Amino acid sequence: MRQSSVIARRLAAASVGLVVAAGAAACGPKDNDAKGAGGDSTPHKGGTLTVLNSVPQEDFDPARLYTSGGGNVPSLVFRTLTTRNRANGAAGAKVVPDLATDTGRPSENATVWTYTLKKGLKYEDGTPITSADIKYGIERSFAPELSGGAPYLRDWLAGAADYQGPYKDRKGLTAIETPDDSTIVFHLNKPEGEFPYLATQTQFTPVPKAKDTGTKYEEHPVSSGPYKVVENQNDGERLVLERNTHWSEDDQRKAYPDKIDVRSGLDSSVINQRLSASQGTDSAAVTTDTNLGPAELAKVTGDKELASRVGTGHFGYTNYIAFNPTVKPFDNAKVRQAVSYAIDRSSVVNAAGGSALAEPATTFLPNQKSFGYTPYDLFPAGRTGDAAKARELLKEAGYPNGLTVTLTHSNSKDFETSPEIATAIQDALKKAGITVKLQGLEDNDYRDKIHSVKTEPGFFLAHWGADWPSGGPFLAPIFDGRQIVKDGSNFNNGLLNDPSVNTEIDAINKLTDLDAAAERWGALDRKIGEQALTVPLFHPVYKRLYGKDVKNIVISDWTGVLDISQVAVK
Repeated sequence: MRQSSVIARRLAAASVGLVVAAGAAACGPKDNDAKGAGGDSTPHKGGTLTVLNSVPQEDFDPARLYTSGGGNVPSLVFRTLTTRNRANGAAGAKVVPDLATDTGRPSENATVWTYTLKKGLKYEDGTPITSADIKYGIERSFAPELSGGAPYLRDWLAGAADYQGPYKDRKGLTAIETPDDSTIVFHLNKPEGEFPYLATQTQFTPVPKAKDTGTKYEEHPVSSGPYKVVENQNDGERLVLERNTHWSEDDQRKAYPDKIDVRSGLDSSVINQRLSASQGTDSAAVTTDTNLGPAELAKVTGDKELASRVGTGHFGYTNYIAFNPTVKPFDNAKVRQAVSYAIDRSSVVNAAGGSALAEPATTFLPNQKSFGYTPYDLFPAGRTGDAAKARELLKEAGYPNGLTVTLTHSNSKDFETSPEIATAIQDALKKAGITVKLQGLEDNDYRDKIHSVKTEPGFFLAHWGADWPSGGPFLAPIFDGRQIVKDGSNFNNGLLNDPSVNTEIDAINKLTDLDAAAERWGALDRKIGEQALTVPLFHPVYKRLYGKDVKNIVISDWTGVLDISQVAVK
């Protein structure tokens, strides 16, 4: 995702909304497909679905949410111009129309995108949805008091960089035109072939200007989706949704339950215990942000009934080692290569919870087609590392007797950048003659340190997730030299500013053929990988329980988690 400093929060909070939160194909096991435990497997309308989550759905305002694909819980209330395809696996990584009749009509150079709204669209109060409402919804997302959403619109829309929203500037954005009630036109300052992906984000939700209550809008946003908010307690700690009788039924959201009760702020172990027991209302419950841990998964695997109630998914996400090549000895490419060869991915995967929860990675891009995944292993270390090759490279680099380095990591028990992963790396590198001292920091200090050009260490653990399933939002923020931020949060950890890489990013962004673009992203991933600025470690796997009376399990490669817009309850 664009801002890795919020990735951990978004994996929970946005997956309350989604993928985020979390995403081999993201299909659930065969015995989970389109059914739940019990007799009749046909999904029916009715009942109450309970959602048990650890992180509250804060800032339930479409301007403030950082989600793509429309989100998970948000997508029940907010419709957008486009959305994700609600299907299992790779088919779910495609962008499809939502409020619009198509995914957008680009100009020849992809700097102008035009959309036409479907007919008969209405809000929860029965009033019509217009193109002006979508424009206003986008404009209010620029207001400082409604910050939090993705930054792309400010970057992409022509002349929008300094816009402060409609509360301060009533003239609005000239980059967005609404020639009539059903047409909306976007003018961009550079070609963006992936604009249809951006149009899935909640900032593209229509907001009726007359009903806008500013910072209080989150308490009762006006619904354009199948459900409306009837209760919002403690800033999203509990959300109660009921049917929107004026919803213009669409071909993406099934909306089977009559009511959805989202309860958050729960301990992850409690959530899994309740889903495991599946008693009372918990029998018709799911979670969108709580994974099974290694110990819990071991218990579940040994119970046939519980194992049949586990959804498996993959979200586009990579955990990796980052190098700062301005810090010795990592200014020497042979040292970076030596570390790459020395890595024992088997032990790293075990530290991340085992092969059921993590898959070894040798590419920076996630191993999904939509990203342009192209298999490569430039520094083949096998399953357990190649210490001999690493020692050989260290000798060539001028370190025949090995060297001592410091690895910075987070103290959070997240199985990603945590002490367990750092220790596995420490043990592997020791075999290659590299002594690793561990520097564990509290999470806030860790993020501040690694995302500042002034304080970034030479060797640290990092991770990155996708704003949408494409190589663009995965490679550009990390490797585009023009995105290096010297006085703020910087995510180009390797400080790479290679003109050939920057030029290729621009060339791919011009493509509106997303399959062709994906192929180019894959080739660029390999080219960047040759510089050994990162060591990909693993891609996480998401294992999540659901109640025994939950049916119609759909898990896409876009989100990696159960899609509650498809769920039915017994």
